[in-house]
Amino acid sequence: MLEAPTSLVRALDPLVQRLAADDDFYAHTVAGLLQSGLVHRDMRVLVACGGTLDKDVLSKLGFSNVTISNLDSRLSADEFEPYSWSYQDVENLTFEDEAFDFAIVHNGLHHCHSPHRGLLELYRVARTGVLVFEPRDTALVRLGIRWSFGQKYEVASVTHNGLSAGGVGNTRIPNFIYRWTESEVEKTVLSYAPYGDPRFHFMYALRVPWSRLLSLRNPLFLTAVVAGMPALKLLFRLFPKQANGFGFAIEKPRLPRDLHPWLRYDDNQISVRDDWMRHRYAIGR
Repeated sequence: MLEAPTSLVRALDPLVQRLAADDDFYAHTVAGLLQSGLVHRDMRVLVACGGTLDKDVLSKLGFSNVTISNLDSRLSADEFEPYSWSYQDVENLTFEDEAFDFAIVHNGLHHCHSPHRGLLELYRVARTGVLVFEPRDTALVRLGIRWSFGQKYEVASVTHNGLSAGGVGNTRIPNFIYRWTESEVEKTVLSYAPYGDPRFHFMYALRVPWSRLLSLRNPLFLTAVVAGMPALKLLFRLFPKQANGFGFAIEKPRLPRDLHPWLRYDDNQISVRDDWMRHRYAIGR
């Protein structure tokens, strides 16, 4: 973490480090998916927009077959051993359909020119499903942005990368922070693949951007957040869907078993069942 050059912030730093250590949303969520059986440690896993955090979390949880990818030429394969490394743009993945069993992206889609396209590319290359962590769009988050506790554009990420990267498409231009809702996730996926109904699993967490707060030259926001943490935790315990941290796992339908009844699966192709349609509707000419 970066520290603002003030004695107050230096005094708060040990407390901030302890608070930041409580953010195990990523590891806790993946562990839950392991327990539920949605993912397995021997699956072929693709991580998009990845880094050393992904390596640390997945290795500690025992995953063995992982490919970590990112649109960042500064990264190298050595950093991710024994996992594989691939230079990839999540909006234009070079992998074949269902090349992996599962796909994960942690706080990377909001750096895309089109976060929806990034999500759908992950959905395309995954056989079983995807896990995504992104900011959530809530009334409290929007209020926080208005009061400058949050960011509309991710300026801090670019400053953390020496003004050379960390923005939209990993450029030095700060990206708009796209924040999701459950409805947007569902509509995006159903529009792309209207063949069967996936299962959507939504998770929520309070995730404070400590790195950004510590890097601000004005310590007012950091001090206010530290002082208000007990109240914030209570608020999000009472109203979890107002949390800024959002995780969603999408379990793909199993085809042909889960096809909609108006569809058929022949020779690996999906087509309309004429008999189903004619039984219910007058067919136009």
